[in-house]
Amino acid sequence: MADMSEAFIVPPGEGRLLDLGNFEAVVLATAAQTDGELTLLQTQSEPPDFGPPLHLHRDAAEAFFVLEGEYLMFIEDQQTLCPPGTFVYVPRATPHTFKVVSAGAGKKLNLFSPAAMVQYFEELAEAEAAGTVTPELLDEIAARSNVEVLGPVPKTYL
Repeated sequence: MADMSEAFIVPPGEGRLLDLGNFEAVVLATAAQTDGELTLLQTQSEPPDFGPPLHLHRDAAEAFFVLEGEYLMFIEDQQTLCPPGTFVYVPRATPHTFKVVSAGAGKKLNLFSPAAMVQYFEELAEAEAAGTVTPELLDEIAARSNVEVLGPVPKTYL
């Protein structure tokens, strides 16, 4: 891995894969690599009806770029259908969630600025591998990552 003072390139198919059970995240850029400016993950293999609970990030804005599948984005009291090629920006502390509404799996880029959320996905992957994921543990992991879970955890998320 590059340190914070170096430019870097992540070739196609590379990055650190995190198996989250119902979906995967590929870590493409970390806080250490970007001097805390941003983190970038690719989430993939998100099945139909998949989505996280309604939540907000206390410490970072989040942006999505839809690569495959179709998502229904929920931002505060608005719902928007997002096909491939759609860019979504969610300011810090804004309630949001999404749901895969296509017949096939979803895939998107997730950018957090300033850098955030890699620890969340790492801890969730570790709990998934150990078979210990519960909604209560998800709340604990989220709290450690400055995320506030506002709604129930959908069955397709864990």
